[in-house]
Amino acid sequence: MCGIVGIVGRQEVAPLLIDGLKRLEYRGYDSAGIATLVAGRIERRRAEGKLVNLAKQLDSEPVTGRIGIGHTRWATHGVPSVRNAHPIATRRVAVVHNGIIENFQELKAELTAAGHRFETQTDTEAVTILVTSLLEQGLAPREAVARALRRLEGAFALVMLFAGEADLLICARRGSPLAVGFGEGEMYIGSDALALAPLTRRIVYLEEGDWAEVTATGAVIHDALDKIVERPIRETALSGALIGKGNHRHFMKKEIFEQPAVIGDTLQEHFNPATRSVHLPELPFDLAQVSRLSIIACGTSFHAGLIAKYWFEQIARVSCEVDIASEFRYRAADMPEGGVAIFISQSGETADTLAALRYAKSQRQRIIAVVNQPESSIARESDVVLGTHAGPEIGVASTKAFTTQLVVLACLAIALARARGKIDAAREAALSRALTEVPARASEVLNHDERIEEIAQDLAEARDVL
Repeated sequence: MCGIVGIVGRQEVAPLLIDGLKRLEYRGYDSAGIATLVAGRIERRRAEGKLVNLAKQLDSEPVTGRIGIGHTRWATHGVPSVRNAHPIATRRVAVVHNGIIENFQELKAELTAAGHRFETQTDTEAVTILVTSLLEQGLAPREAVARALRRLEGAFALVMLFAGEADLLICARRGSPLAVGFGEGEMYIGSDALALAPLTRRIVYLEEGDWAEVTATGAVIHDALDKIVERPIRETALSGALIGKGNHRHFMKKEIFEQPAVIGDTLQEHFNPATRSVHLPELPFDLAQVSRLSIIACGTSFHAGLIAKYWFEQIARVSCEVDIASEFRYRAADMPEGGVAIFISQSGETADTLAALRYAKSQRQRIIAVVNQPESSIARESDVVLGTHAGPEIGVASTKAFTTQLVVLACLAIALARARGKIDAAREAALSRALTEVPARASEVLNHDERIEEIAQDLAEARDVL
């Protein structure tokens, strides 16, 4: 649930780091911090609790610097406290980290025996001190990070700031998403493209095992074998304007009332109003030959899959199983060759869902992704991507992501039924007509139900309490 922002800039970065972290507050966190370089030295400001506490500290103890990293932390190793808040730093390097370093105890014992002192309860400190140890042996930052990454086990996204290096951030991704943004004479790093939306729309998504040297003029990306590689720069559809609350009091209400519009946007991609029929992207397999479906997802997306199971079985007459991704990946079910597996995720980065997808690919399944982020890991590793077009969903209780997932799955059920000859033209027309009425019906409900304001407020308050 943690958030990461990094900037190599041309102006003071502290305000930009705080702004980026604010855009990631929906992830949930219990402490926050930033680090910048001031005259070549690492300067940190950290605070327990909400970002407002960090902002107040920066008002009374400002930091300068044109390069820096920021983090919102959800405590896993060690209690929420200023000491355990990120960035975790020595005098040589500062590190922000999402994920878990599984062998941190082994590394800590080794580094402690070598004379290094640990001051926090975090697993991140093992990375910080390991890199520091390598730097003290005379290695350059690039060499130190490359060697350190070979020692780490677990799932993580890391960004590192080095003392004396005013034009260098190094980041790495293994099992946790990380994006690099391209600006004019500036570069950005974020755990979510949402954090970078006001700064740039030109994004590179690091692939599994990648790490990158980021300077003001660009990024050199290395793969898991340390070979320099090219990754495509993508134009993300996100913009800063999409993230505001508009005229609503909170994101929860805003997103509830966005449902008619985003349902319509989603239908526009998957439904042809001229022919009043579903149209899908070109598929690398024949829908008519599909004899078995597996739907795999987590959380709210799993519930969308449970509803879709009825549609696939009742309308398309095809056997369908639905699994929670975190259990499916460990159950290691046998999947007969030729099956189709549907993976549903709002972010497209859900770790358990991504791991389950890779297992399904190893079982020779055709992969369909139903995702809200077309540039995400799940989308990139799938055979077919069916986008939901919900836009950023900041509220923790999913609304528009869930309803747009249902729209996509309904379209897929109709297309599958048509291909398999399980519905005639009249039935397809009736189902299609019902789909096209959903945005208007949703709008009617929202505009005439006086309880919506009360429900939205209750959900927003519950999120704050949790």
